[in-house]
Amino acid sequence: MKRLFDLAVSLFVLLSLWPVFLAVAVAIRLDSPGNVFYCQERVGLGGRPFLMFKFRTMVADADKMGSHQTAFGDARITPVGVFLRKTSLDELPQLLNVVTGDMSLVGPRPDVPAQRSDYTEEQWAKRTSVLPGITGLAQATKRSLATPEERLALDLEYVDRRSFWLDMKIILLTIKQVLKIKSAS
Repeated sequence: MKRLFDLAVSLFVLLSLWPVFLAVAVAIRLDSPGNVFYCQERVGLGGRPFLMFKFRTMVADADKMGSHQTAFGDARITPVGVFLRKTSLDELPQLLNVVTGDMSLVGPRPDVPAQRSDYTEEQWAKRTSVLPGITGLAQATKRSLATPEERLALDLEYVDRRSFWLDMKIILLTIKQVLKIKSAS
């Protein structure tokens, strides 16, 4: 049921928002040189690597200029990128990852391979026992304010409690978070 829901919602949103995709692509191209999309290796179900898609929000080759995590006021983020991150529009291309089966709408956010060392064997096995998601319990409740420890606890809690109804709650809470951030600006 989860896969069918993921596929139906992703295809509907992709078809409905194609004008937004086009507008974002044009804005990125006009804002700074480089590709419209950013593809990065992430870790998925069972620890299997996959390429995750995002709209590019940073200068070209930003991953060679610093950490895999960004900080407030990170100089690598482009002006259009600031807007895309604030509104979460940079995440829209991950719907393609959902369609291909590498991701789900809801699950722990996928890590880069270098983050493997941040976990115990048990934590890693549990965290990668489900598909990673575009949004998760940590994003729905803390957005990007969660500490690494809080994020891990919420990711593992999601794995333990996962259900269709929890996914619906997380999706609604995520929408509320994005709208709250947008209206506060």
